[in-house]
Amino acid sequence: MLLLKDAQNEAYFKSWYQKLLAALQFCAGKALSDEFAKEMKLIKILGDIGGKVKSASDPQRQEVLKKEIGRLEEFFQHINTCHLPLNPALCIKGINRDACSYFTSNAFPLKITFINANPMGKNISIIFKVGDDLRQDMLVLQIIQVMDNIWLQEGLDMQMIIYRCLATGKDQGLVQMVPDAVTLAKIHRHSGLIGPLKENTIKKWFSQHNHLKADYEKALKNFFYSCAGWCVVTFILGVCDRHNDNIMLTKSGHMFHIDFGKFLGHAQTFGGIKRDRAPFIFTSEMEYFITEGGKNPQHFQDFVELCCRAYNIVRRHSRLLLNLLEMMIHAGLPELNGIQDLKYVHNNLRPQDTDLEATSYFTKKIKESLECFPVKLNNLIHTLAQMTAISPAKSSHNVSQESCMLHASRSIQRATIVGFSKKTSNLYLIQVMHSNSETSFTEKSFDQFSKLHSQLQKQFASLTLPEFPHWWHLPFTNSDHKRFRDLNHYMEQILNGSYEVANSDCILSFFLSEPVQQTTEESSPLDLGEKFPDNRPKVQLVISYEDVKLTILVKHMKNIHLPDGSTPSAHVEFYLLPYPSEVRRRKTKSVPKCTDPTYNEIVVYDEVTELQGHVLMLIVKSKNTFVGAINIQLCSVPLNEEKWYPLGNSII
Repeated sequence: MLLLKDAQNEAYFKSWYQKLLAALQFCAGKALSDEFAKEMKLIKILGDIGGKVKSASDPQRQEVLKKEIGRLEEFFQHINTCHLPLNPALCIKGINRDACSYFTSNAFPLKITFINANPMGKNISIIFKVGDDLRQDMLVLQIIQVMDNIWLQEGLDMQMIIYRCLATGKDQGLVQMVPDAVTLAKIHRHSGLIGPLKENTIKKWFSQHNHLKADYEKALKNFFYSCAGWCVVTFILGVCDRHNDNIMLTKSGHMFHIDFGKFLGHAQTFGGIKRDRAPFIFTSEMEYFITEGGKNPQHFQDFVELCCRAYNIVRRHSRLLLNLLEMMIHAGLPELNGIQDLKYVHNNLRPQDTDLEATSYFTKKIKESLECFPVKLNNLIHTLAQMTAISPAKSSHNVSQESCMLHASRSIQRATIVGFSKKTSNLYLIQVMHSNSETSFTEKSFDQFSKLHSQLQKQFASLTLPEFPHWWHLPFTNSDHKRFRDLNHYMEQILNGSYEVANSDCILSFFLSEPVQQTTEESSPLDLGEKFPDNRPKVQLVISYEDVKLTILVKHMKNIHLPDGSTPSAHVEFYLLPYPSEVRRRKTKSVPKCTDPTYNEIVVYDEVTELQGHVLMLIVKSKNTFVGAINIQLCSVPLNEEKWYPLGNSII
């Protein structure tokens, strides 16, 4: 109803909209008409409040919001209940005044928290925006939902969070708030001034909010899938203006994007230079988390495989996506108004490519994004700008409240030594009780305790810290028992003392990093792709042959090293024998300093009349240093299948 009334000014479809609105009003009974009237009145009040808050001066904005919230309270006193326009399945009966606020972005959108009419339901928070055309956001989210449905039909769950969005006019609308989600910018700010430039920021944040091993592994898996999904959809739709303020993370690991005011490649420029320099957002700190700080480099290969699989699945439905976008050309959206915009999506979908060609193409885009330093620089600029923009008045209601919430959620209630580790008697087994009553375990040595105390002395030189029980304070007899007692006393004084010390990064990383399970079973957090218990060097190829053309897709390698055991910068050379080497030599690009490199590069030999009698000689080199090789009899190769081939004469 809201959209149809607002669309009466549309030149192209005006007469159609008028007929649809008349038909809807004619068919609706009194109860439905009354419900529409209540929802439209609610939107009118929200629009008035949003306009007044936005136009108010900075010192007065909070007072204006408090005063105007009273109008919503009066509204609910008269109507008792009302369905939420954003989700008609939800019924609301009031406002939680204390939970309402505004955000400090340019449009100053409102955060409104409604009281659920269902006594068993939780309160419902939404964002109300004034001054933004949310019709474009609606379209982008609907197209993304179509892509997610396509994946689900293929049995692929990318763990996508796709929030609801409803334009209630050309310049206003409602947006669903995802619970327990924070922007990447806030995570960066929490890590200090250069948070966007650090590699371990995301990994550290997830470690702090997932103390148990099972929770951490689940968060890692959710991030793995959702990050891949959003890489694919934002690339296909050309979503621009990407920075750390419109990328969000939940504690359970889900990553998702918000704010789709720029898409189809319509990037913002600064001094004639495009601000969006990467094909999509996939940074080294995301790779660092996925590979667990480089401990599991094969997870990056699995990530590339997942992205390419998701990309190829969507490409098979290119006609559907292009038809849906074509129907919206005359809707008056600012960035979808001609055939050139459809051509942009067509070029990104590459329907003319084979799956192998598309896999190679998208892998290049992943590497371009990973190596794009301007993305990190853009994140740093946004972080600095937000730090400057947040005044004490604003932060008192928004940022500091969230910061306190983060501190409270990650504070430690108690830490107690319960014995020695089963692995070695030199490590104390420490039981850590969190503020939410969860329990985790960690292992630390006496020297690590001593180093922690030294770090605290340097960081908090102006504070009086508890005395540390150094080894020279201990008697020669029964020292283990006294260490237990004295270290427990020291931890109690630290955690119950200064709030600043107890919640410092030193303390939190000491007790919460690298939690140990009280089980002996070790499992990989990502059960993806083929697993190799051995450390033999291997190369993965897909070989196809059609119409006298031999095509080799070089996918990945595992466990390759130089003769001295160091990490190579490897490339692959091919020779098709018995032809002369100078004619039949092909090579890939070099992947710098990697034992498990990813290529996804295509090598083609034309005019190969038959495979019988031909041998493919594959040689891996690091610059001019030999790493490994294999000869492949082409007549016995399984075609169009992924296969790992062992490399001979390589250091193992």
